[in-house]
Amino acid sequence: MKITLRQMEIFLEVAKTGHLTHVANELGLSQSAVSMSIKELESTMGCKLFDRIQKKLVLNEKGRAFAHEIEPLVQKLKDIEEEFSSQDNKGELIIAASTTIADYIMPHIICEYMQRYPEVKISMKIGNTKEIIEMIENGVADLGYIEGAIDSTCIVEEVMGVDELVIVTGDKNLKKRKEYYIDNLLDKKWILREIGSGTRAVFLDKIRRFVPDMNIFLELAHTEAIKSVLMKLDDSLSCLSKIAVQKEIERGELFEIKLKGFDFEREFLQLYHKDKYKSELFKKFMVFARYRFGEIIKS
Repeated sequence: MKITLRQMEIFLEVAKTGHLTHVANELGLSQSAVSMSIKELESTMGCKLFDRIQKKLVLNEKGRAFAHEIEPLVQKLKDIEEEFSSQDNKGELIIAASTTIADYIMPHIICEYMQRYPEVKISMKIGNTKEIIEMIENGVADLGYIEGAIDSTCIVEEVMGVDELVIVTGDKNLKKRKEYYIDNLLDKKWILREIGSGTRAVFLDKIRRFVPDMNIFLELAHTEAIKSVLMKLDDSLSCLSKIAVQKEIERGELFEIKLKGFDFEREFLQLYHKDKYKSELFKKFMVFARYRFGEIIKS
């Protein structure tokens, strides 16, 4: 588009008053700048838009038609500018969350925020930790929420809380002992998240010194799928977020097992690109999410 918004604004002001000097004073420009803007606009349009009558610029037939078309457009753009400059909590955010957070934490936060601020729209993309990091690095999402560590020079991270990982099984025979050594469980069927998952990475990193090569029976992309398998498959175990399995443990559908000498914790992180523009909506949602995150984890 060769015509600029500024040219259209100047054109409409000149159309109202007919005097370059008056428009220059109103807009804080020199008279020559206003005159040049009109000449450039007429050159772009390929026709004269004003007639000079008694030292006054008056719209000709082309100018009147042009003014009729652009005036509502310019006004709409001004309205949008004013609306967005005065409304802190209006707009759209794209959130990216890893599976555990997307399933058990972020929906509560997003729904509460949108109920408080009906003119805000928040959409959520879901992936594993590796995928969320890529979304933030590539500008696909405004904010990311993951579990575990990251290695990126262009991402700013903030700790949102600590998540406890637990070993769980659906096998009642395994629950008879409250605590095991890791080598007593190596022959069991371990069901883990896929490569790229933060849950998987924390668990394997912790036990790697004692178990260089774990025999993984099955890999699944979703926590709910893992829980379903654990409830049906004897001799099966997994390491999952306590948030994800708390209800099943309370109902007696899954059983927590302790590994002697091990505890599994990780940090929940909030991520954004270091070059990300921080609008008021962006900043306010970050504060709200940080507060509610802590409450949900503790509950």
